[in-house]
Amino acid sequence: QVQLVESGGGLVQPGGSLRLSCVVSGSIISIDVMGWYRQAPGNERELVSSITSGGSINYADSVKGRFTISRDNAKNTVYLQMNSLKPEDTAVYYCHARIWTPAYYNRNYWGQGTQVTVSS
Repeated sequence: QVQLVESGGGLVQPGGSLRLSCVVSGSIISIDVMGWYRQAPGNERELVSSITSGGSINYADSVKGRFTISRDNAKNTVYLQMNSLKPEDTAVYYCHARIWTPAYYNRNYWGQGTQVTVSS
């Protein structure tokens, strides 16, 4: 059983910062891509940022220069440092990982989501 547990969401004023964390646990052989998606009310889920096991990084244009993704492979953890937050960043943020387990090769797994609200 694989679990992705997110933390670090909350309420922040415009211009503020938050750091999201996501820990992957369970029976894991390896983790390929890890990343963050978000979904605002009435919108589709969209990719925010991703990072491969080799360190290749991808950002949505809307967050480039403000968000930084990183991962600690030893701890099976991915982070998202969010700076200069804007009201339009308000959404539920979901952790994603593509994981090789004894049962499945490179299956997609999702966290439960953490709310980020940017408001004065």
